[in-house]
Parts: sequence; structure tokens; C-alpha cells
Amino acid sequence: MKPVRRVYQGAVLSVYVDLALGLVVSFLLLSLLVSGVNEAVVRVLSIRSKFLWAYLRDTMDGADDKSGSWLPAKVRDVFTALPFLRDPRPRHSDLPAPAEPGALPDQQDRAGDAMINLLYERVREIDHAKRGRTSIANIPPGRFAVAVMELAAGEDGDVDGFLEKLKAIDSPLYGPLKGAWETAQRDLDRFRQGIETWFDGEMQRLSMLYRRYVKWVVTVLGLLVTLVFTMDGLEYAKTLLRDNAFRASVTAVAEAGPDAYNELKSRCAGDDPMRCVTETLSQPALVTMLDQALVSVSIPEQGDPGVHWNGGLWWDRISTPSHWPGFLLTYVALLFGAPFWWDVFRRITGIKSRR
Repeated sequence: MKPVRRVYQGAVLSVYVDLALGLVVSFLLLSLLVSGVNEAVVRVLSIRSKFLWAYLRDTMDGADDKSGSWLPAKVRDVFTALPFLRDPRPRHSDLPAPAEPGALPDQQDRAGDAMINLLYERVREIDHAKRGRTSIANIPPGRFAVAVMELAAGEDGDVDGFLEKLKAIDSPLYGPLKGAWETAQRDLDRFRQGIETWFDGEMQRLSMLYRRYVKWVVTVLGLLVTLVFTMDGLEYAKTLLRDNAFRASVTAVAEAGPDAYNELKSRCAGDDPMRCVTETLSQPALVTMLDQALVSVSIPEQGDPGVHWNGGLWWDRISTPSHWPGFLLTYVALLFGAPFWWDVFRRITGIKSRR
């Protein structure tokens, strides 16, 4: 009887490991879908570029007299002002940088974007237009430092005179540059290195702020994905437990190895968000969910693909209280993010490979 008992225990263990793997794969794919959609939105709306130039406008020209800071001050601004209402980016120019840097404006003649336009003139060599604006989303610290040195050279190389003009036009850039100049003891090379170090630290802080705001966006996208697909995690777990064929199709991803999902993960992180969304939705673990989505797509073996509106079924699931705990489970799972489920997936596939 002992061998029979061991076989039975092994079979039960295999079922529950497959169940856990199926849920993890589903949550991983949904998290990757959220990441892919977020990356697509970021690219379409040029969020990274706007974030960079919003910081540069605040740092070089100061806050707008009427609207305040260009960087989002509230979560609401992340969804409204930055993407749609206020574009801090300079207008694109396909001309190379002028041989002579422009002179700093006087206080009475100063426009609200005078300083970033001067900066853009120095860094626009490699750029392309996006709806008439610059698409530059990253300025290396070394290039920024050289651009500032070029602007200072436009004042006959007189750094003190350059700083005095910044102070006269109330540019917030005056403080950091003044500190770097004093620290460098008026040595130009050390001054450039000081600007580079300062700007590198500012970019790290800006990246932290960007990631914090992205978490709010991902939170909203996770809720939308959960509701659009009406993904009931508890119901899905029951389906995995009872349907051996479906569970086998979902857990077959373990045989493909981590490399297949590592490639998909890299696409969703930014390399190819559109392909990420397409391939994620075609995975076996999500095909069943698509049948319960607001709009489903069927691809028969013969004939043309069909698109079906499931408004009635979708609303029935949304309005049924018994599904709400499952929706909540899915939503909370998505808040953990793809990296968390990727780590769990690798741990479970390691367990399966040692069985």
C-alpha cells in the first residue's frame, strides 16, 4: 500500500504545483500586459520627454507665473496636465547647433522658455520631431555640462559674468552653478565635472519621481485590465483545478524555459510594447480570459477572425457580487507587478524541474 500512497501523494502534489504555476503564469502575463500598455501610452504621449523638459524648465527658467511648476505636483496632474494640457518641450528644429551660442536674455526681454531654448540649441544635433516638438528624452550629464560650458563661453568665457546674468533673470540654475563654481575654486575643468556630478544626481532624483508617478498609472491600468477582462482569480483557479487539459496547456510554458518569458518581459519593459501586448494576449493562459472580456476575438481554424461584443455578459459579471472577491484578488495580484511574479514563476519552475 505504501507505493500506491506515494504515487497518490505525488499526483496530488503535481496537481497543486500545476495549479500554483497556472495562477502565477496568468498573473505574470496580465502584469506584463499592464506593463506593455503603460509603455505604449508613455511612448504615444511622449511622457518621458515631457518629464525631462518639465524638470529643465523648472530648473532653468523657473515655474510658470500662472500655472506654477511644470513638473506634476499632484497625482491628478500626472493624468491631465502633463500628458494633455501643458507641453514643456521646446519646438523641434532640424537645423544644427549654431556656431555661436545665443546670449542670455535681459530681465525685461526674457521669455518664459528662454533658457531651455538656449539649451535645446546646443543639444538638438540628434533629434526628430514628434508633433512639432523635440523627442529628446535623455540628456547625458556630460553633454549637459558641456552645453552649460558652451553657454558660459558665449559670455566671453566669463563664468562670473554668466552667473551674474543667471542671477539677474532669476534663473533657479544660478544656485547649483554658483555652488559648483565656488567648489571648483574657479577651475574650469573642475567646474565642468561639478556640473556633471550635480546633473547626474538630479537625473537620479527625477527617475525616482517618475517611477513613483508611474506606480499610480500602473495602479489605474491594473484596475482597467481587471475590469475589461473581468478576470475573476478565484473562478480561474477553479477552472485550472478541474480542467486537466486547460491546466496542461497553461503550465506547458514551463517546458519552454525561462528564456521565452525573459524575451517577452524585455519587450514589455520598453523594447517593443506593441509586440508585447500582441504576444501576451495570444498566450494560452489568456485566451480563455478573452472570451469573457468586453470585446473578444475568435480565430477559427477556417474562415476569417471575428470580433464579438460581449457587453451583456461583461456587465453581468461586473454586477455580480460573487465575482467581486475574485476581481479584488486579481487586482491585488497585479499591484505586485511583473518582476514579483517573474521571480515566483522561476522558483516554481525550478521546483517542477527537480520533481
